[in-house]
Amino acid sequence: MTAKKPAENALQPPNAVALGRAILNAYEKAQPLFEEYATKYSSPETYKEMMSFNFDPMNVKHAYIDFLKQITKDPQSILELQSDFMEDWYEVWQKSIAKFMQQDDGQLNTRMQLKSDKRFRAPEWEEVAIFDFMKNSYLLVSGYVDKSIRTSEGLDNKQKEKLSFYTRMFTDAMSPTNFAMTNPDVLKETLRTGGENLINGFTNILGDLTRGKGDLNISMTQYDKFTLGENLAVTPGRVVFQNEMFQLIQYEPKTKNVLKTPMLVVPPWINKYYILDLCPGKSYVEWMVEQGHSVFLMSWVNPDESYADKTFSNYIHDGVITAIDQVQKITKEDKINTMSYCIGGTLLMTALAYISETRKDVPVASATCLTTLLDFENAGDLLLFLDKPQIANLERKMAKTGYLDGACLKKTFSALRANDLTWSFVVNNYLMGKEPFPFDLLYWNDDPTNMPREMHSFYLNNMYSKNKLIEPGGISIDGVDIDLSKVKVPCHFISTIDDHIAPWAATYEGSQYLGGDITFTLAGSGHIAGIINPPAKKKYGYWTNAKNTKSPDEWLKNATESKGSWWPNWQKWVEKFSDGKVTARKVAKGIEAAPGSYVTAEKAGD
Repeated sequence: MTAKKPAENALQPPNAVALGRAILNAYEKAQPLFEEYATKYSSPETYKEMMSFNFDPMNVKHAYIDFLKQITKDPQSILELQSDFMEDWYEVWQKSIAKFMQQDDGQLNTRMQLKSDKRFRAPEWEEVAIFDFMKNSYLLVSGYVDKSIRTSEGLDNKQKEKLSFYTRMFTDAMSPTNFAMTNPDVLKETLRTGGENLINGFTNILGDLTRGKGDLNISMTQYDKFTLGENLAVTPGRVVFQNEMFQLIQYEPKTKNVLKTPMLVVPPWINKYYILDLCPGKSYVEWMVEQGHSVFLMSWVNPDESYADKTFSNYIHDGVITAIDQVQKITKEDKINTMSYCIGGTLLMTALAYISETRKDVPVASATCLTTLLDFENAGDLLLFLDKPQIANLERKMAKTGYLDGACLKKTFSALRANDLTWSFVVNNYLMGKEPFPFDLLYWNDDPTNMPREMHSFYLNNMYSKNKLIEPGGISIDGVDIDLSKVKVPCHFISTIDDHIAPWAATYEGSQYLGGDITFTLAGSGHIAGIINPPAKKKYGYWTNAKNTKSPDEWLKNATESKGSWWPNWQKWVEKFSDGKVTARKVAKGIEAAPGSYVTAEKAGD
């Protein structure tokens, strides 16, 4: 038997005296920061607020009770699972002893596949016995906990998903990577800096508490590195129209001639529009302008309490339909092309169904829907947060303020990917004492918008809760029944294979309710990275299939995979609906320069 040679930078069993001194040094230097925190946040009002917190925000209590009942009804299945767990635990223990003895330990042979992940990238997790044991023990326990839920016969699928997600939130939090004394990277940094990393980490915590006005608002990037109009949202353009709902930006042409049919972009009202106009080289708006499009884009207002009574109908009439009319008026074109992103597509398709019922001529030549849900039956992990009691809780919050704070939505999205969007920053910022990397996408992610009370309540109840949009007449806008089958406009749905917000199979199923010609493209990666994928980056790939089968799985099985970005392939498709070229259109002086004041305001009126 031969011993494995540790990596050169691997942490050996630490010098207890040196480590103790480093931690004591960190504690002594951080003491004034502890006192500052106690003074700022320890008050009767703060305590009362903490005690009023809902400790079951996901309404998981009933699923947990049903799970316990099932254990009492069928104890044999749990006993069998426990027996498997003990055998696997013994295997982990044996291999750890062999590694500790510096013998060739070979591969683990457990029933439960212990799939490690990027949390355990440090070489010590493999090469130092104690860390290897902690990692495998953690993966084994969390795996069996999840399996006990998923194999339970007494729970329906929704209960299983909710309980599994809630439990995974707990097991993710308890990972040994999240604690200073069990994370080799943190131990090495503590020894190297004499504990300065822990002092810096606590300073970072206080900074995030201050930024969150008492709530822990974890920094995901270096916010002072980005300014809208300077290094984000810098594609040249002008605000050429505005009302109380949105500003309309027209972008300056970059080609001598442009496609005759202009392009209107409808972003989601839940986010700021500049996800489509990040830094140069990553901007989809910039790329479209370079391809010869006359691009117009809606920049939604960030609502405050004065918008409480704004409805879904307002977003259709004073938003999408007004924008379509304005683009027609400015360009003097009868038809326009449209592009939408996420729930912006849900809004656009509802608007087109309304227009199809109320106008003789539909002024839209084509519609592109990026990661858009129309059928919400299988709408992904967000459904875990949106059952009836949870929606009722959100409505109570909105009744007090007139809107749902964008910070609440940001926390929800972070919870969906806690290891990437929460715990990785806890380790980096608070344990390692480092600043987060300056990343434009995470700056945008931390810049959410508010949701008006009436509009958001309508959207949650009729889309996520009751799934009424796919039913002819399931919802009505100002007395007009909405029927998606009346939308005859050629549509191109583009979704992403790893999307956890708008699962691609669900977006595919939703597209089949429309009445026109449907083209479907499946891109690689997830909800954001799969869409913001410039051709020059040569990342990911995409799948196409000329036939729209009933089953999304069958569609993918017979699809053709292509390398690189889907952007050029989409360009070939949309050019068919662009009616040739004309001399580039001049942009009027308008109201102000892009990116405009709506996107930079914290909320309406700021």
